[in-house]
Amino acid sequence: MNKPPVATVDIESFAHGGEGIAHVDGRVVFVRGAIPGDTVEITFTQEKKNFARATVTRVLTPSPQRTHQRCPAAAVGAGCCDLGELVPDHELTVKAATVVEQLRHLGQLNDVPEPELVDFDTPTGWRTRMRLGVDPHGRAGLRAGRSRDVVADAQCTQAVPGLLDGIVGPGARTFRPGAELVVAIDSTGHRHVVETRKVGRGQRVEQVTSVLEGTGTVQETVRNTTFEFPATGFWQAHRRAPEVYADTVEEWVHRECTGGENVDKQPGRVVAWDLYGGVGLFVPSLLRACGDAAEVYSVEVSPCAHDSGVAALSGDARVSFVTGKVERRLAQLPDPAVVVLDPPRQGAGDQVIADVAARHPGVVVHIGCDAATFARDTRSWVEHGYRLRRLRVFNAFPGTHHCETFGLFTPTSPAGRG
Repeated sequence: MNKPPVATVDIESFAHGGEGIAHVDGRVVFVRGAIPGDTVEITFTQEKKNFARATVTRVLTPSPQRTHQRCPAAAVGAGCCDLGELVPDHELTVKAATVVEQLRHLGQLNDVPEPELVDFDTPTGWRTRMRLGVDPHGRAGLRAGRSRDVVADAQCTQAVPGLLDGIVGPGARTFRPGAELVVAIDSTGHRHVVETRKVGRGQRVEQVTSVLEGTGTVQETVRNTTFEFPATGFWQAHRRAPEVYADTVEEWVHRECTGGENVDKQPGRVVAWDLYGGVGLFVPSLLRACGDAAEVYSVEVSPCAHDSGVAALSGDARVSFVTGKVERRLAQLPDPAVVVLDPPRQGAGDQVIADVAARHPGVVVHIGCDAATFARDTRSWVEHGYRLRRLRVFNAFPGTHHCETFGLFTPTSPAGRG
């Protein structure tokens, strides 16, 4: 683009990733820090043939949806609450619109179900676990936006009360310079602070190198099942999410098992797969939904998560835990009537979906925490003979552009099942 480094634009909508969309000379410009309805002065940071990226230099006319940044950490540069300046009442609508747009664009889906919207009760104080860095002076904090720098001067408002007290902010204790920390408050109300090895941004970390507070082993209870696992193990960040997600799986699967035409009701046997199952959060839901004939196989690559699931649910002979990568374990499992997938941010991918579809499950619940990868996975399901029947979007990460999406898939032609 042959443009000066600064321009004035009107922000039209949100793009996936939380950037505002504007147009300059017919080309799309993705503007970080902008909100639909803003008129802003921008500085270009990247220019390509078909698009450009920019940041907001000045807000000339604020959008009616713009408010003050509610997160002190984000206000001083942390990369935590990128939508902290969006009026909270608009968040879920914006996120659902992004999911639908991604399904139409990347998923190539013409008939997108009307999304069912689920908001949680508060825009702040919801996150029960955080990963922190430690600066050269020993001060802990969140990472700066698009940087490895540590912002140690202020706490993020995502944290549940007490999570970061004495850990981040003025007067906080100090840690080993350069360390990586995980801080978690579990269902019992106990806080655990552990030091871990460094991993890349977005990667999971499980190895605890030092326990600094608490036992380092969290307890999380959902309904009547208690899971125990290292503080570094994966668990849904929002304090209400595990139970709400588990209820959704039970609701959808039960309805299909009792009233749907797609689930094979073999005498005495309903096989369910729980793929990328973690500690087995959805296993009790599947047992209840599928009834006394249920056989649940939970597949998870993490040995720690596997061990937690076994300890929590090993008393039920209908449950089998399988350790290893999903793509390598499917051939070992009996044909399923029901499949639940909760893959990591990069999605399940075409090969896993093709392999699952080849086993002809009658109902699939696919979960995604990234709108783009969820859309790509949806396209794969459609290409392999399934249709998206229900869509539920949760505002599980308030103040950020992220959301959690559940999709209910069934075969396009039930009569053609194996």
